[in-house]
Amino acid sequence: MTAINAGARLDRLPVSRFHYRMLGLIGAGMFLDAFEIYLQGAVLATLVSTGWSTPALNANFISVTFAGMVVGAWLAGILGDRYGRRFSYQVNLLIFGGASLVGAFAPTMSWLIAARFVMGCGLGAEIVVGYVALSEIVPPRSRGRWGAALAVVTNSALFFSALIGRAVIPNFGWRWMFVIVGIGALIVWYLRKSMPESPRWLEAKGHTAEAERVLSEIEREVEADGKTLPPAPLVERIALEKASLGALFSRGMLMRTITGSILLIALNTTIYGFIAFLPTFMVKQGINIVTSLNYTTLMSFGGPVGALIGMWLSDKAGRKPCIVVFSVLAIIFGVLYPQTTDPTLLTIIGFLLVTAVYVLVAIAWGLYVPELFPTEIRMRGAGFCNTAGRLMTIVTPQLAVPLFAATGISGVIGLVTGLLVVQVVMVAVFGIETKAKSLEELAPSADDVAMSSAAAARRPSAGALS
Repeated sequence: MTAINAGARLDRLPVSRFHYRMLGLIGAGMFLDAFEIYLQGAVLATLVSTGWSTPALNANFISVTFAGMVVGAWLAGILGDRYGRRFSYQVNLLIFGGASLVGAFAPTMSWLIAARFVMGCGLGAEIVVGYVALSEIVPPRSRGRWGAALAVVTNSALFFSALIGRAVIPNFGWRWMFVIVGIGALIVWYLRKSMPESPRWLEAKGHTAEAERVLSEIEREVEADGKTLPPAPLVERIALEKASLGALFSRGMLMRTITGSILLIALNTTIYGFIAFLPTFMVKQGINIVTSLNYTTLMSFGGPVGALIGMWLSDKAGRKPCIVVFSVLAIIFGVLYPQTTDPTLLTIIGFLLVTAVYVLVAIAWGLYVPELFPTEIRMRGAGFCNTAGRLMTIVTPQLAVPLFAATGISGVIGLVTGLLVVQVVMVAVFGIETKAKSLEELAPSADDVAMSSAAAARRPSAGALS
């Protein structure tokens, strides 16, 4: 299909207010998504201290959050490829925004837990849709900076959630934390009504008239910003005959799907099996709880610092070198961490470890995984990999706690570093480099993403390529 030429026309656009507006609208939803996840620590502590909940009920709250996120990540991939990016990100905002308001008025902890599962469905979907939607509209020469910038916005929610929680919960109560998210999500939902559908998706689905209309509006907006549009090279798209989940496991996509899944499994395990347990680990290492929280707060600054480093490096050094190098650094700092007893040195090493991990979050999670898949199945691919990662968020606490009890922090570090080693090997051996390449250029050929044996039979040359 060459009539619309959506990818080339988008890729040749100079950076303008259109791109910043899209980053702002997508980033606002992603920020609220992360804010909603991070608020649970302060809220749950308050609920236990007031007798409204128990540690067991709090554990159920956390479990259903992750279970909902698994469901949301999976459905986001299917719905986003079938009905469009715009449909998916508007629906998930309504889901977690509406459920947050319901949770704010929950009469019992059981009601709050039920509402939290619904919130989780929206939260799991937002992170899939946000990174994919941005990757499809920004120019390839700076796509790394845009994706990492979105990660910076998202990761800053940890700090703001803690800051706002300290101001709101003691003075107004925990329910207002959910009200803030609910109202914020509805405001962003309204503002996002002006966001265009992805022209790449429209073209891939055969909606040529709508794709042309959206592209023309975007081009007029860029020109109104005083920008001159260079001519777009004619790029012929090789459309998939049928976009389905099975395409993720075809000859051309299988290793990409496995690589993306391992990346998100390793990162989710590192974040929720180690970083989330840092205060507990430090207490077990003989540091009192107040000092532990102070040190882990300092370590948490590695999150935005890591995302900023990823923003600076991704388009300069490339995705593969960054993922490999910072995975190795995370392994080194992870091995050093349990060997350290001095609190100050422990904090420095912990900060460096968190920084290395969040460089990977910015580049691998926020940027590389969506780039691995062609437009027709990009949401399915990102959704599948995120689902695999989110499943680990359910399993990881069940692994980390007994490992820590049996072997101390060395056992937990061994699990994390082992997965990071697998990640390094997979990316180094099977990963593709996506730096400065158009999404169409990165897509495998149609022969390599055969949809069925019948389709393969119509392509006699396909067998010769295996």
